[in-house]
Amino acid sequence: MLAAERYEKIVDLVNERGSIRVSELSEICQVTEETIRRDLDRLEEAGRLRRSHGGAVSVKDEQPEIPYFEREVTYAEEKKRIAEEAVQVIQPHDRILLDASSTAWYMASYLPDIPLTVLTNSIKVATELSSKEKIEVISSGGILAPRSLSFVGPLAERSLDVYHVDKAFLSCKGVHLERGISESNELQARVKQKMIDISNKVYLLADSSKFGVQAFIHVSGLHTIDTIITDRKAPGDMLGSLQEQGIQVMKV
Repeated sequence: MLAAERYEKIVDLVNERGSIRVSELSEICQVTEETIRRDLDRLEEAGRLRRSHGGAVSVKDEQPEIPYFEREVTYAEEKKRIAEEAVQVIQPHDRILLDASSTAWYMASYLPDIPLTVLTNSIKVATELSSKEKIEVISSGGILAPRSLSFVGPLAERSLDVYHVDKAFLSCKGVHLERGISESNELQARVKQKMIDISNKVYLLADSSKFGVQAFIHVSGLHTIDTIITDRKAPGDMLGSLQEQGIQVMKV
């Protein structure tokens, strides 16, 4: 089988199944796993699939940004447990930042009414906190992204520049050992880069589905993350590698 034929076969298999492992492709195509990994790298560069931990996933039906109501119900139980754990590290009078993820919204709902300053670019988070009298809420402003109900764009980035927070709580679309954390949307990625820049400590809220995934836009390297809070289904080998890099891992 010629390389070009193998590429087409790999893409067809990934699109047909949704995802497939390197070992399976190696057996089907009768080449080494190392050859398959190189093939997947080339195909990802061409935008024909997306690498995942140990294999590849289809991009055929991938949307630039998943609507909020869909994110609310995807891995909802895991996200709620992650949010509950994250709330435990918040102390009275902290200045914190919550992004526009569904996990951050769960955090907002679990936050006790204690003296806090919360900076956010999320309409949902700001609304959730509006009934808690001791919490001061600051919104970034900017261009409204209707799918995520969040503020993005140059104004959002500039408004974040004037603040500094103790702790930032962010989610993402992908966590990859070599490629760091990533997002599917460039405007969201730029806002999250700014959020990381203005924070003393960064907590990444990532359920197990995010591990091994590289989304379209790079946000930052793993060295910018202090703590990852995830669920117990997250791959143990990746978590071990993260801990070796000095990142605290909390599983719930």
